[in-house]
Amino acid sequence: MFAQAAFVWLCVTLLLSKTAARYEANWASLDARPLPSWYDEAKFGIFVHWGVFSVPGFGSEWFWWHWQGQPTDPKYVDYMKQNYPPGFTYAEFAPQFQAQFFDPEEWADIFQSSGAKYVVLTAKHHEGFTNWQSPYSWNWNSVDTGPHRDLVGDLGEAVRNRSLHYGLYNSLFEWFHPLYLADKANGFKTQDFVFHKLLPELYNMVIRYQPELIWSDGDWEAPDTYWNSTHFLAWLYNDSPVKDTIVTNDRWGAGCSCKHGGYYNCADKYTPGVLPNHKWEKCTSVDTASWGYRRNMKMFELMDLPGIIQDLVTTVAMGGNYLLNVGPTPDGILPPLFEERLRGMGAWLGVNGDAIYGSQPWRVQMENTSLPIWYTSKGTSVYAFLLTKPPTATLKLSAPLTSETTTVTLQGQGLSWAPLLPSGLIVLLPELPFTPGQAWMLRLDSVQ
Repeated sequence: MFAQAAFVWLCVTLLLSKTAARYEANWASLDARPLPSWYDEAKFGIFVHWGVFSVPGFGSEWFWWHWQGQPTDPKYVDYMKQNYPPGFTYAEFAPQFQAQFFDPEEWADIFQSSGAKYVVLTAKHHEGFTNWQSPYSWNWNSVDTGPHRDLVGDLGEAVRNRSLHYGLYNSLFEWFHPLYLADKANGFKTQDFVFHKLLPELYNMVIRYQPELIWSDGDWEAPDTYWNSTHFLAWLYNDSPVKDTIVTNDRWGAGCSCKHGGYYNCADKYTPGVLPNHKWEKCTSVDTASWGYRRNMKMFELMDLPGIIQDLVTTVAMGGNYLLNVGPTPDGILPPLFEERLRGMGAWLGVNGDAIYGSQPWRVQMENTSLPIWYTSKGTSVYAFLLTKPPTATLKLSAPLTSETTTVTLQGQGLSWAPLLPSGLIVLLPELPFTPGQAWMLRLDSVQ
């Protein structure tokens, strides 16, 4: 009896010590935090770039910087000269950001229909305008001007009502904020912007909206010590209301990218050449020329559905998550071509999602015997993706090791196959069903 009681006491002690463990404000401690499992299982998310930059809708979401930053871009300067009166300021775009057709329920329905498991909205981009009533951004937020709505809160409620995870993008720096410019002029030896604007606003955002993901950006001009990143993350992981579920990326200071943080972005549209040893995410945009809405975007500049699905499959096969961006109009409409791409993704995932969600990289990520084949795995099943329609009715897979109980199926239909030596198999394919995504998945069971 005593031994049993001692064992129970030991288990309780170990449990309490584990739950009481706290992360210190240094990268060695913070980087040791396990990534919450929901993120790796989700695989596919939607990115939304929306803000005052959507109003001019020209060039990219960096409009203000290209127009009035250093150096200026003649295309943006000419655009303003041709379309707006002399003396027009960027701040005058804000009242035109009205979001009058924004229906968060409709957006959330589209996102859910896409098959995405999480949504990340720009809470604040580099222009400093916040899509909620930040008490640290007076009159430069979506409640005091423009839409006169809490965009962050409204979309968050709709997304969560559909059991999707909700994340927020936040830029650390602001191009023209006077406190930031003063710190920059001082070589970042002062931190007035950090302690009077950035950090209070971040704490407010987390406590108010309790996001499950923070997509940090705008870090590259200063080290993490200037941003006070490790102290913020220690609070986030130890004491915040989302300490057990929060996921963060790697953009927390110059030199941190692809080195520190929860998962790695490394760079926009990053694609590794080999299987990384750390969880990563590829973020990319349906509009290949911009993250924000552009009035002048062309059809040939948009990713097509087969290209998006190929990008998703290759990313997941390499252990990554895929974050696909759309840029709504300033009045709150998701452009129909964006919606078409998202619904097409959902239709394809409705058939092939078992090979994506919750999957893991297999021992072989890709082979190129008869045509490129990408692999994922889950439990005892291996999934082979064909991203090109085979030219013949036979398909050779060289990587799998077969057994007498091996089965190969396509959408539940058993296929005939024959083993190869020393490894691999030849599969007899039926007429592949039509799919706008131009990608097919074979399920292999009892293979190694």
